[in-house]
Amino acid sequence: MTPEQTMTYLEIRGQEVNQSTLNMERQAIQAMMQYVTGKLKPKQTLPVIKSEIEQTLKSRAYTSEQVKMIRSHQIERNALATEIAHTAGLRAHELLTLRPANEQPMSERPVLNTKWAGREGHIYTVAGKGGLVREVLIPCELAERLEARRLSYPIQITDRNIHYRQHYDINGGQRFSNAFSSASKRAPYRSTGAHGVRHGYAQERMRELQVGQLLTRDKALETVSQEMGHFRPEITEAYLR
Repeated sequence: MTPEQTMTYLEIRGQEVNQSTLNMERQAIQAMMQYVTGKLKPKQTLPVIKSEIEQTLKSRAYTSEQVKMIRSHQIERNALATEIAHTAGLRAHELLTLRPANEQPMSERPVLNTKWAGREGHIYTVAGKGGLVREVLIPCELAERLEARRLSYPIQITDRNIHYRQHYDINGGQRFSNAFSSASKRAPYRSTGAHGVRHGYAQERMRELQVGQLLTRDKALETVSQEMGHFRPEITEAYLR
């Protein structure tokens, strides 16, 4: 097992177990890599991965108005990233993997015909948990602004020991998370972290689908779960607290 494979495994496990269990597994694998397989140097460590279950229990959703105010305290490359993350329900590191759908095909997954019901825009893809590539919808005006920041050549970014090829001049990963928290405190709001915009997306979409599209709650939940790249609807359920 390589460090990259380990990070993928821990990200998937983070959707199933709490932070203490995830930490113990990370430390056990880290020790094996340091003293048995030699994949890590004796003092080299694996980065801490946050449990998604833990984040759903602690995080609080940002409203659209709060996100707008936070963006007003950010430079353009962070403000655009915040708007995209909130509008498309992205994780911080997924911002680094944004590509048009014709350049990065999605993984084979079941797709409901209610996916993105009531919304319009351009289809992009991102690489999420466990390397799963899923489609995301970005409104046309926002996609135009994103394309205006397309890099002439992709650059390699390392975030939490994972390497990405980034194609747009926007922040993502840990750098984006830190900038978001700083802007949130200046807005002024108590920061619940960049993950809070994903909570906001989940809650807004549930309202849209149940009220505007007249879907049952279970159908809406399954739809939002697919849009957010979760493996099980019950994970999305926790975002609605």
